[in-house]
This record gives sequence, structure tokens and C-alpha cells, in this order.
Amino acid sequence: MINQHAQPATAAPTAVSIHPDTAVGCVRLIVSDLENERGFYERVIGLQLIGSAGETATLGATASAPLVELVGDPGAPARPRRASGLFHLAILVPSRAELAQSLRRVSDAGWRLSGASDHLVSEALYLDDPEGNGIELYRDRPREEWTYRDGKLAMSTLPLDLEGVVAELPADADDPDEGMPASTRIGHVHLQVGNLEDAERFYHGLLGFDVVVRGYPGALFVSAGAYHHHIGLNTWSSLGGGAPPPGSRGLDRFDVIVPDTDELARLRGRLSAAGLEPQELDGAAIVADPFGNRVRLIARG
Repeated sequence: MINQHAQPATAAPTAVSIHPDTAVGCVRLIVSDLENERGFYERVIGLQLIGSAGETATLGATASAPLVELVGDPGAPARPRRASGLFHLAILVPSRAELAQSLRRVSDAGWRLSGASDHLVSEALYLDDPEGNGIELYRDRPREEWTYRDGKLAMSTLPLDLEGVVAELPADADDPDEGMPASTRIGHVHLQVGNLEDAERFYHGLLGFDVVVRGYPGALFVSAGAYHHHIGLNTWSSLGGGAPPPGSRGLDRFDVIVPDTDELARLRGRLSAAGLEPQELDGAAIVADPFGNRVRLIARG
């Protein structure tokens, strides 16, 4: 979520740069009530179960693209309010009509929104899952409709025209709900961190994401390929806070997907040179940011 007073970054470009085709992928959450959480993501969000093993359920819009992975642990402690972790995961739908379908789905399920905003580059709905994990459902405006001021992308936080969104529902809107369309994906993640300086050094200076917005108090937004943001970072309730206790409910890790193994090797090299040795798991590299938020770096393929 971008505030209307945010100003685009003006600092010099980073010495390293992540591949412009980089994207954010599956978000893995630790939950106390697996069945209840799974039911929420199926019924309220419109995802489908695409895999299940033991206490883990994987959901997505299509079997080939997991979006949310739930790991059940009834004994998992709650994440302290001031600790780092997930602010929200953001599910990107392909059109305004699909955003309208999402709004109808949430309403029909009897769930309440926590917010709805027009960010100029996107339109977004906000809500929380049953265990308090934040969720954004949004659609991007076409890039040719994005506007720039003094060469910088213009973003804001304005009230969303909910009536206009609802008007996008097709005439056959009473047909059975078929869930999220296959092209649905994770568009970005937004994290709580202890301070923005260390966050910028990690996500911008080390991983190589470009800083898009730096000027709004308490927040930083970074992206690859001139996207409005792939990762949001804020200290609004976590300034000076540390990592949550191991195994806490909430974010376990999220995926950053690079286009090929060469780019993944470059990232591994930068991490090693900085004294960070990623955990290797099935060809992926898992590394924690300075606040304990774990990132799984994987190659598309």
C-alpha cells in the first residue's frame, strides 16, 4: 500500500541489479488451525487445493503455480506485535472484472474488508485471514495508463470506487463461482521490519531490487523491471523490533523467482561475498533478511 505523500526515490542506482524479469512467488505461512485456514483461502479468496502432505496444504489458482502454502502447527506461538514478519501478501488478478469477482466472493462469504484503495497504478482490496495474516487482492492498471511526474512513477492512496468495480461484474455474475483464474499470481509481499536502513542494504544493495519509493515515513518499496513494487517494507509497528520466536504463526518464507540458474548463481555469489551462506534446498537458496524474514531464491523453470 502506497501513501499519497510518498515520494519516488532519487538516490543513485545500486551497484548491483537483480534481473528485470524477477517476480515474487509462493508465500508460506505457519498456522495454528490448518483446516480453518485452508477453508478460508478456498472459500473467501477463491484458491484451490493443489497439494497436501501431512500438515502442509498448498493452494493456487492452477496446479502448476502454488500461491499460498499453509503449514499447520497447533502449538505455534503468536508473533509479537512489534516483531518483524508479514504485513500482507498481495494476490494479483488479471483484470478489473476479476477484482469485482473477488469482491463478490468475499462479500458472499460474509467476510469483511479492512480497506479498499486506488493506488493509481493499481486498485486494491484489503482483508485479514482468520489468524490475522494480511491479504491484498488487487489488479494492475495497464502500464500505458501509469503516469509519471518529473520522470518518476506516480502512486497514491485514494478511496477505491467500489461501485465502479462492482459494475464490472458480467451479466452472468450469478453463475457458480469457479474461483480465481489460472493467471492469478502473487504480485508482491509487504513486510514488517525493524529499520529501513538495513532493509534497504539487503533488498536493494545486496539482492539488487530497485528502490521505487523511499520518501514516505516508515516505509520503503522496491521492485525489479520497473514494476511499482515487488516488496514493501515498513516499520509502522515494528521499529526497533526483532525477529519473532522460531516457529511463530505467520510468515515462514516467501519466494523470489529469477528467470534462470545463471541469475540464481549470481545471487548466491553476492550473498556469499557478503558473508551470508544460504541454506540449499532442492536447488533453491534460502536466506534470511536482517530481521529474520526468510526468502527462498529459486530459478523459474
